[in-house]
Amino acid sequence: MKTNRLLYLSTQQMVAYRWHSGEMVCEGLFAATEDGHQDFAAYLKQNPKSFFSILANVSEEGFHIETIPFLQGADRRAIIGRKLGQLFFNAELTTSLSLGYEKTKRKDERIMLAALTNNDFFAPWLKAIAHTGTALSGIYTLPFLAPTLLRRLKLPKEKCLLLTVQDQTIRQSYLENGELHFSRLSPLQNSSIGGIAQAFSAEALKLQQYLTSQRLIGRNQPIQVHILAHTGAKKAIQNSCVNTATIQYNIIDIESCVKATGLKAPPPDSHCEQLLLNLLITAPPRIQFANDDLLHNYHIGKIRSMFHGLGTIALLGCLLFSAQLLFDAYTIAQESESLHNEAGLARQRYNSIVSTFPPIPTNNDTLRRIIDRYVELEKKSSSPETLYYEISRALQLAPEIELDSIDWEVGSREASANPSTGQTSTGNSMPRDSETVIVRGTLKFGSSANARQILEAFNRLVEALRSNPKLQVNALQQPFDIESGKSLKGGDTTVEDAKPRTFSLQVTRKVES
Repeated sequence: MKTNRLLYLSTQQMVAYRWHSGEMVCEGLFAATEDGHQDFAAYLKQNPKSFFSILANVSEEGFHIETIPFLQGADRRAIIGRKLGQLFFNAELTTSLSLGYEKTKRKDERIMLAALTNNDFFAPWLKAIAHTGTALSGIYTLPFLAPTLLRRLKLPKEKCLLLTVQDQTIRQSYLENGELHFSRLSPLQNSSIGGIAQAFSAEALKLQQYLTSQRLIGRNQPIQVHILAHTGAKKAIQNSCVNTATIQYNIIDIESCVKATGLKAPPPDSHCEQLLLNLLITAPPRIQFANDDLLHNYHIGKIRSMFHGLGTIALLGCLLFSAQLLFDAYTIAQESESLHNEAGLARQRYNSIVSTFPPIPTNNDTLRRIIDRYVELEKKSSSPETLYYEISRALQLAPEIELDSIDWEVGSREASANPSTGQTSTGNSMPRDSETVIVRGTLKFGSSANARQILEAFNRLVEALRSNPKLQVNALQQPFDIESGKSLKGGDTTVEDAKPRTFSLQVTRKVES
């Protein structure tokens, strides 16, 4: 995990702090000399996995408020860049802050253009940062922290001055509607409590006069001055800073500022360096001075940290999923063992119950084969309903015929014997997977019937049965003996004997499985 480290840069030195949850630990002081620059580079090499932020408090800075047309995107960036180049020639550390739009038809935008103008002062420090590959998150200045501090202290957004003490200097910032409009830095000649109190009073008056001369405030317009000071210095400041018709002082205890900003340990005096550094890390300003080249390593570090975070999340997800699979496997193993034990108990109960049954005269395999054979035969069993239906249909075409008997059977059968002659019929034997019926009947005609009429009635019955291609019909006995060695007497004359003529048919149908 990346560690946040803060660098406080003043005219004399660079001070390094390690920040963690509102606690500030000083890790080094580096003078603005060649040796100090080398020591600073060595310090950066010792902390390659940290994010660094620079808070600069220098006097070489410029502020200018401009009005530009209502633009967006690349056009807006182009005109701001051109104005920065015109106002701060050759300045490498520049930035801009939007102050809102004018309430006119054109909606012109008011912007503050700012720059750190002393490139030579920043160059050795930035060179060390670039040479060591340090992840620099931004270069900030104290004036742009003033709006955030006023919001944390819940002070009204009116025209006001904010005065703070840090590293032998007094920072004076002018704010309007909660936004910074101007700032200046003055050296502190006397760092005693009385000297600080006198410096606050003198600098507030000077800045009020300057703002009046620049027509930023009215000549007799009163202005509120907020001063951050330690409780021990509050009385001395009140004695020096007396309210007038144009200046109203508001002394804020630095301890209340510590609570508002989240700093764990309050500073021992009125100096605000650590207070502002903590505010920088918890609520950084919207703008900073570093360009994209200086922020390159920081962006790479953020991307790397993001991938590390995603990898950690993925690893945790895999571990949780593996734990879930292990738990499921353990649960299934427990259930399997429980079912195995229950199956063993059930088998024991079954065996104990079976032992009470009387012995079977055959073994289980034979009994199983018999049952399987029975089931197979049961599936292949058929009914004479189909053949009965076909015979009934054929009898409707021959009403002179009366049935004497119908014998039905299933399976193979040899050729039937002729009941009248005692000889075996020449019909084909029946297949095993078929059913057959033997139909016996009588043709009853009057005394006027002849042999042709009797044969026609018999043939109608046979042809009606043969009209179904699934039936095989064989005549076992015909009404007349018409074999080749005998003759049919009388031709078309009346039958000599008017007794009923009997016949016998074999009808076979293949059983469909």
